[in-house]
Amino acid sequence: MLDPQPGAGGRNPFLGRLRDGELTLMLGIRSSRTADVVRIAREAGYHAVMIDLEHSTMPLDVAAQLCATAGDLGLTPFVRVPEQDYGAIGRLLDGGAQGIIAPRIDTADQARAVSRACRFAPRGQRSQLATVPQLGLRPVPAATMNPVLDRATIVQILIETPAGVASADAIAQLDGVDMLAIGVNDLTAELGVPGRYDDSRVRDAVATAARACQRHGKLLMVGGIADLAILEDLAPLGVCPLQLAGTDTELLFTAAAARVAKFTGWRRRAPAPDAPPAADAPPIPAPARGER
Repeated sequence: MLDPQPGAGGRNPFLGRLRDGELTLMLGIRSSRTADVVRIAREAGYHAVMIDLEHSTMPLDVAAQLCATAGDLGLTPFVRVPEQDYGAIGRLLDGGAQGIIAPRIDTADQARAVSRACRFAPRGQRSQLATVPQLGLRPVPAATMNPVLDRATIVQILIETPAGVASADAIAQLDGVDMLAIGVNDLTAELGVPGRYDDSRVRDAVATAARACQRHGKLLMVGGIADLAILEDLAPLGVCPLQLAGTDTELLFTAAAARVAKFTGWRRRAPAPDAPPAADAPPIPAPARGER
C-alpha cells in the first residue's frame, strides 16, 4: 500500500530497484481469474505481475481485483491493455493497477496519449477521484493523492514494429513515459522471421531503443525471449533486469505435461496386476497335498 503522506519519497521503488540493477521477475497472468495466482506469484518469489488484457477475455473487474490483491501483498501490478484502448486505462488505475503497458505503439503521439491517460493534470488528463485501493480506499484530498499516484504509476511503451523502433527516441523523451520495451515476438513477425530472436535486426532494434532510453534517462525492457543466452547477449546494450519469467498458461501446461510424463513412465515400469511371470522366472511349485 502506498504512503499518502507528503514527502513520503520522490523515487518510485520499483523503478529504483531496476536502476540499481536488481533482477526483477514478473509473472504474466492470462487465464487465471482468482487472486490465488497472485498469492502463488508472491510465495514463488516474483516481484510483479502483468495482467494481460491484450491476449485474454478477462473483464476489467477481475483485472482490478488481481491488481488490488497484488498491491496489498507487496507486488507491483502491471496491466497490458488492449491495443490503443486508452479508455480502460483510468478505470484500471482506479482499481489498483500501478503500471500500464501499452502495446503496438508506433509514434510519439500514440505514446503521449497513453502517458496523459495515466497522469493527473497538468501532466495529463486522468479523471479525478477520492479513493483508490492503493491508499486503502481512504478518502484523500486531490492535492495529496495526485502526486502520490503519479509517482507510483509506471508507464511502459511496448515497441513491436520497425516503425516503433524508428520512433524510439521521440517516445523516450516524452514526459510521463518511464520505460520502453521491445516485444520481440511481434517484432520478429513484422520482420518476416517469426521466432528468430537471434536475427541481427532484433539486436539492432534493441540497441537503437537502448540508446534512446540512455539519452533520456529511461529504462528499457526486452520481452518474449526465454533463451537466457540471447538475453545475456542483449543485456550489455542497456537492457534493465526486468524479466517476464513465464505466464500462468505456459507454466500450468509445462507442469501438467511433466506430471503426465512422470506417471506415464511410472506406469510403464510397473508390472500389470495379472501379468504372467517373466520367462526366466523360476516355476511356481504346486501346492503340497492338503494345501489345496
